[in-house]
Formats: sequence, structure tokens, C-alpha cells
Amino acid sequence: MKEDYLKGRGAKIRPKNEFLKTEEVYEHVEGLDEPQWTQKPITKYLATSAKNALSKNDSPDLPLSYSVNPYQGCEHGCVYCYARNSHQYWGYDAGLGFETTILVKHDIVAQLSKSFDNHRYKVQPIMLSGNTDCYQPAERKFELTRKILNLCLVYGQPLSVITKNTLIERDLDLLQALAKRNLVHVYFSINHLDPKLKVLLEPRTATAAKKIRLIEKFECAGVPCGIMVAPIIPGINTEDIASIIKQAAQAGARKAGYTVVRLNGKVKQVFQDWLENNFPERVGKVMHQIESLHGGKVNDTEWGRRIKGEGPMALWINQVFNHAVKKHMEGRSMPNYDMSQFMSARQTKLFK
Repeated sequence: MKEDYLKGRGAKIRPKNEFLKTEEVYEHVEGLDEPQWTQKPITKYLATSAKNALSKNDSPDLPLSYSVNPYQGCEHGCVYCYARNSHQYWGYDAGLGFETTILVKHDIVAQLSKSFDNHRYKVQPIMLSGNTDCYQPAERKFELTRKILNLCLVYGQPLSVITKNTLIERDLDLLQALAKRNLVHVYFSINHLDPKLKVLLEPRTATAAKKIRLIEKFECAGVPCGIMVAPIIPGINTEDIASIIKQAAQAGARKAGYTVVRLNGKVKQVFQDWLENNFPERVGKVMHQIESLHGGKVNDTEWGRRIKGEGPMALWINQVFNHAVKKHMEGRSMPNYDMSQFMSARQTKLFK
């Protein structure tokens, strides 16, 4: 590993933003290069606004059509994160910039309330979050996710929450209240069991052991939980698939899903740099196996295949996953959402 390879961060590079014409470089006139980062990178929080609180997607691969994202960028630093590319639209890079420049949508709660009150809004479950983690470290400071949960409780709005962070435990009171009305599903993203791998792959997330313990606590409190084994990366975490499902099921998890890794856009550059510096002996094997999932490329935009992959490796992953689910979770399911409880401020006025 390089001596100047940054610790505590997933990405160690700043790929060029393809939407910007200019690029920041670090060179001395005498030709001696200086490292771009000479000390521990500091996370910056920048205030921004949300033009529309609900982000719509038309993907047949996703069960929910709308998501709410209180933060853009994510300090968790997962090297494979597909959301890295979206940071370029905001003028930042998909690498280290994605992890150190966090945009905070301070008006997200007010904007979401407006969306719920709009006469065109038709109640349906929403995802919190669909892009970056709603319980990343910024949430401890700004509490936007907690405010969104409270707003959903007031409106009777059903939602699905997914996270890699145990900060969600702070909001157990609101999650319990939502669960009693069949308004919430909670999912924990767990794709490996090795704490040492976590430090490299997802440096600022919670360990699998902590998330599994939290599943047990939430289920005992009446909050329905599931897991996402995502993403599955051939040659990196495939051996943990069955064990993750078994341990989560023992803790009370009711449902499991999975996705395979895909390296679209600048994510390929970030991931390959990470792979070369942490597992140099596996570079060729891992990249070729990822390609085998996506028609010979590491990137993929084809519906269905981009999520589950295709070919022998994808079939093997699917078989291992389904066998473990059948063995450990058969007969379990998440409760149905109760859509009938939704009541906007506009509707409330009609009854006054």
C-alpha cells in the first residue's frame, strides 16, 4: 500500500469532473509534484435547498417510485457507491470530494410537507433515502431524517428506510410509533461480516455485528426489519452471503434482497484504484468477474441485469442467496403498509 494512501476514507483520488472545463492541479514550476492532500481531509457541510423533496425514478428494478434525500454526498465512503457519479452534477468530484463535501438540504422538511399537501399527490410508500444514506454522520448534527420521520408520522405517510449506520437507533421512538400504524419498514444494508474489510470498503459505516444486534432490538420493539446484501462483489464478499442471511434471520429479520456491484462512470476509477492498493493480487480476477455479470463490461444500464447480473457467476450468486433465504427466512414477510391513514393538511381543513 502507498505510504500516502489516506486512512479513514474510501476513495483516495479525485477523478476529473466530466461536466467541468477546468481542473485543479498541484504542480511546482520546478517539476516536483506535491501530494494533493498533505493532512487528514476535513468534511465540509454546505447548505443548499431542495427544489423538489420527492425524487422520482422510473426504474422497474426498484420497488418504490419516490425517494427523499436530505443529503447529497456521503461521508460513509463506500468505494462502490453508485451515487458518487451524481456528485458531479453539483460541481464536485465522484471520489474524495463525494465524501468530504456534503450538501445539506435544510428546507427538505418544508418542501416535503408542500409535496404532501399538493392536490396531485397520491399516497404511496416513499424511500428514505434512494441516493445517499439518510443516517450518515451529517445526520447527527442536522437531524433532517428525524424531522422527516416525524413529518411522516403526522401525515400518516408510509415509508421504507434503508441505512448502513446504527445512528438510526436514536429514532427508535418515532419508528415504533410509525410501526404501530403499519407505516414503516426498516432495512439494513449488510454485504460482509469482516470488520477489517469494512474499514477498507465502507470506512465510516457500522460493522455488520452492530447492525445485526440492532435488528434484534428493533424487532423486539415491534419495528419490522429486513436486510439488503448489497452490493455483492465477486472475489471480495461473496463468501459471506449465506452467513449474513443466517445471522440476520436469527436476529429476527423478515426479508432479504440483494444486488450485484456495477461500476458506472467514475465509480470504476475509484473502485479500481481502491482494488489496486488494497488487493493488488486480485485486480484481474475481480474485474473480470464483475465484467462477467454485465455482458463483458463493468458498467451496466440494462434493466434487470444491472441489479442481478447474468451468466454463470450471477446464477451462482442467485442460488446461494435463494437457498439461504429459504432455509432461514421462509414464511416471513414485511407487514403491508396502511395507506388509509394518510391525511394532508389540505384534507384536514376540509373536516374542520
